[in-house]
Amino acid sequence: MTHDLRPAGQPVWTRLLAPERVKELATQAPDDGPLAAVHFAVKDNLDIAGEPTSAAFAPLADSAPAARHATAVRRLIDAGAVPVGKTNLDQFATGLVGTRSPYGACHAVGHPAHISGGSSSGSAVAVALGLVPLALGTDTAGSGRVPAAFNGIVGFKPTRGLVSTTGLIPACRSLDCVSVFTRSVAEARAALRVLAGFDHQDPYSRPLPAYQPLVPIEPRVIAVPDKLPDLDPVHREAWDRALAYAGTVAQQIVAFDPTPFLEVAALLYQGPWIAERWNAIRAKLGAGGIDHPDLDPAVRAVLRGAGNVSGLDAFAGFDRLAELRRATQDLWATADAILLPTTPGHPTHAEVAADPVGVNARLGTFTNFVNLLDLCAIALPAGTRTDGLPFGVQLIAPAFHDIQLFDLGARWTGEETQKPATPAGETLLAVAGAHLSGLPLNGQLLSLGARLHSRTRTAPGYRLYRLPGDGIARPGLARTGDGPQAGIAVEVWQLDHRAVGALLDTVPAPLGFGRLALADGSDVLGFALQGEVPAAAFDVTEYGGWREYLAGISEG
Repeated sequence: MTHDLRPAGQPVWTRLLAPERVKELATQAPDDGPLAAVHFAVKDNLDIAGEPTSAAFAPLADSAPAARHATAVRRLIDAGAVPVGKTNLDQFATGLVGTRSPYGACHAVGHPAHISGGSSSGSAVAVALGLVPLALGTDTAGSGRVPAAFNGIVGFKPTRGLVSTTGLIPACRSLDCVSVFTRSVAEARAALRVLAGFDHQDPYSRPLPAYQPLVPIEPRVIAVPDKLPDLDPVHREAWDRALAYAGTVAQQIVAFDPTPFLEVAALLYQGPWIAERWNAIRAKLGAGGIDHPDLDPAVRAVLRGAGNVSGLDAFAGFDRLAELRRATQDLWATADAILLPTTPGHPTHAEVAADPVGVNARLGTFTNFVNLLDLCAIALPAGTRTDGLPFGVQLIAPAFHDIQLFDLGARWTGEETQKPATPAGETLLAVAGAHLSGLPLNGQLLSLGARLHSRTRTAPGYRLYRLPGDGIARPGLARTGDGPQAGIAVEVWQLDHRAVGALLDTVPAPLGFGRLALADGSDVLGFALQGEVPAAAFDVTEYGGWREYLAGISEG
């Protein structure tokens, strides 16, 4: 096994475990667990009990072995999986290139001139080569997604805190995530089922909320950027093909402005978080400090001066992040996920050597913002570029929408997924106005135990009117036959059928419930005008939806 797991020209491992050691670890793994006998690799900034953890820093490779498994490693072993080795990485997980390691630089599988991506380089290459079906990485700024894209595999970055980081040498502790590399979305989903769980020892750990009424049961809407600067030409061609394919995955595609997201990305290394990186590793360097001879020169260049970040700088950065977070939040009222390329290009080893800091920084353009904004993400293969290199995209969603990302990701890769059936005793109800999520009457739905099922649009032929009256502004939806082909934006909610009657009692005339035809050809119960459209009603159909109408008049 040792010989088979050492591919020529690919320094995947920092420490490949001897067969006897693997057998010993296998005795800790139950043979009836959900991951029974699955071999996995561990990025060498995560602890395996009895082995040193190097973080690709030579002095640590000779340090005392870890006393216990990292929580993520232990949870996989408890599920039956067996670790076989520790994998190469950019030193201290500081990099997206995979070249900042004393163990050597991996390359993209099948493309020796091009980088593997990092910092989880060895873990991604191990999965892409078929050495193991599962590998643990980490993802602070994109380290679990960039190498997935460069090697044509799946890389999943969970919601911050969902997977414990106990037993991890941190890179930027408040942002670090343990990530997963697999060859399919189904395998990543199976791994997360095991890995997710609250850990009292991890101060950043968060449990998955038991009740999430605003997380859609069926994610259907993908947002794509209305402009995307700085893509290499051959990358842009592949991106254009991915955009066309996205229309077959989502029921609806909407456009968004990526500017505030990209501004957040720039904060990661230009703001106070660079000081957090320095704080995470400075004790490991001892008296040598930033000039320690074993510190990679590119890592040194990134971190030099981080100790000079002041308290004023930190709070200025936190304030700016809060402003930009607010600028991004409205998107999540209309989209279930956003789609972006994982990187702007795929550099060669020579390009990285010529500008190690600049090339690395560019690779984080579309990945750096995800943890700062408390989002989850999955990197997915999206075919190949015209030069034969793999091309990858990422789907990104709000915190704790991890399962919904798996559902969308499985549609992207063509894996079989089972559409959830509406439980017995429950019904679907479409809303188009003040009951939409975040609007004044949505609380009525939530108080009745309703859950957001999906965001969609009506079938063609409907018009939307603002109804006359004082108090909360209300729209009325009417099927006039001459409405727009694109329909009107609605949300479909799932609730107990007995709650429908209680809700109907609160609905004033001329509104009531009727059957609404939806864009996918189905029909559900929904709010609709009863009888003639009131003479004083104002037609707002041109906005395409009530939320868009409210935004339009507030801007006006």
